[in-house]
Amino acid sequence: MKVVRTLVAAGGDNAIDLLSKHVPELSKGRLKDAMSKGAVLLSGKPQKRLRRAQTALQAGQQLQLHYDDDLLQRQCADAVLISDQQQYSVWFKPAGMLSQGNEWGDHLSLMRFAEQHFAAKRQVFLLHRLDREASGLVLLAHTKTAAAALSKLIAEHKISKQYHIRVKGQLSDSLLQQGDIGLPLDGKPCLTRFNLLQYDAEQQQSWLSIALITGRKHQIRRHFEAAGHPVMGDPQYGKGNKDAAGLALQAVSLTFTCPLQRKAVSFNLPPSLLLFSGMA
Repeated sequence: MKVVRTLVAAGGDNAIDLLSKHVPELSKGRLKDAMSKGAVLLSGKPQKRLRRAQTALQAGQQLQLHYDDDLLQRQCADAVLISDQQQYSVWFKPAGMLSQGNEWGDHLSLMRFAEQHFAAKRQVFLLHRLDREASGLVLLAHTKTAAAALSKLIAEHKISKQYHIRVKGQLSDSLLQQGDIGLPLDGKPCLTRFNLLQYDAEQQQSWLSIALITGRKHQIRRHFEAAGHPVMGDPQYGKGNKDAAGLALQAVSLTFTCPLQRKAVSFNLPPSLLLFSGMA
């Protein structure tokens, strides 16, 4: 069931009563669950998620409900804190978890998971995204100063990100020697560099190490589909690459010079979380 509704409060309304009155097809229990999972937005500058059912509303305030029973019932594995640097932290985002929520909720998002982990005692700023189907390292900031400094590094391409992917087929010698794909995407130049980690002759699949020189949307997935070697388990790009294990794309390391500590840092996924066991 999907329900999308915009409601305007009269004087003296509280959130759950307003929702219950105007959305009779959903029980109060379901509405409270939707609120707790971030599916109710309160108008204002900025707009925010309203989670507390008994919140008193001022006349004229608007609530937006985006209820999707299927989405609200979904679950995924927990994120894992890899390194806490106080002003920023590095997390393992599992496959199936969003980097951040949307109007339909945020209970399956890394940002919400981090907020709850720190018991809302720290701000959480998302600095970059990782596709929902992918897993791996994501950097979060906890102060505006850290967010600005680290965002500047990202914009200047000064954070080195390494990925592992498993693709369909065996890459030709000429493609391996070339070692990069420079196909423009969305009318913009971009470059993906790679090298072979291992070829599985039995499965006819190749493990590759990837370095993104640019960061266009779905760049790795689109580049390797165009090269004739789609990423295994990709639900959107490629043919003949279905895999019940899911998308074989993982962000495995982040390396940069920390602008706060003024020293080189490197964060790597522990062997227990790596998809490519050959690196364990």
